[in-house]
Amino acid sequence: MKQSGLGDRLLVAGFDLSGDINSLGKVGGGHAPIEVTGIDKSAMERIGGLRDGAIEFTAYFNPSTDRAHERFSALPTSDQVVTYLRGTTLGNAAACMVAKQINYDGSRGDSGEFTFDVQAQANGYGLEWGTQLTAGVRTDTAATDGDSFDFGAATSFGLQAWLHVTAFTGTSVTVKLQESSDDGDADSWTDVTGGGFTPATGVTSQRIATARDQAVEQYLRVVTTGTFSTASFLVVVVKNEMETQF
Repeated sequence: MKQSGLGDRLLVAGFDLSGDINSLGKVGGGHAPIEVTGIDKSAMERIGGLRDGAIEFTAYFNPSTDRAHERFSALPTSDQVVTYLRGTTLGNAAACMVAKQINYDGSRGDSGEFTFDVQAQANGYGLEWGTQLTAGVRTDTAATDGDSFDFGAATSFGLQAWLHVTAFTGTSVTVKLQESSDDGDADSWTDVTGGGFTPATGVTSQRIATARDQAVEQYLRVVTTGTFSTASFLVVVVKNEMETQF
């Protein structure tokens, strides 16, 4: 089914900046080609090289606290987790990467609009397309077992998971993944080995990865524990269908 891009989101390092984003120009990645053409070939021969990725977008000028100008104008040199959500429904696609912000180039149009072009380029892992395991940003007011998602089959090559905590009140919250082969019917929910994020005490973002040869069940869900009154967060999961090297 074809879809529009209405209702999408962009989060950077735990901050939901969607309302300050005019458009996205690029969400892409993949392997750089390496030429390995033998003398017995009549055309180019290539294999996959290093993985890369980039998310490029145009931001409005919003100087309010924790909005686009304050976040981007500092041109942070540290890694930033950048996540693009295709809508905000459980199971929707999302693109995530650990990135470096390359620029913050302003442009004033003839009609007076003032916008900025921003490039975020992958650092270390490349861009990863995954599945939203929360319906956009989810807000828990106590320890909660979230709704599950059916991935269709179990896999044997581990997973990566991404977290943004956008708002928090309390001492700490632990966000973790649980798995079941039958949605908790006869096979009770259990914690995914290596599927727990570092406890959060405020706005933050993280990437975690399990063992590359780890079995992952067909159903996954996100649960929270800890001492808090409000925790707003989103989780994206990349369930590997083949052996990867990240």
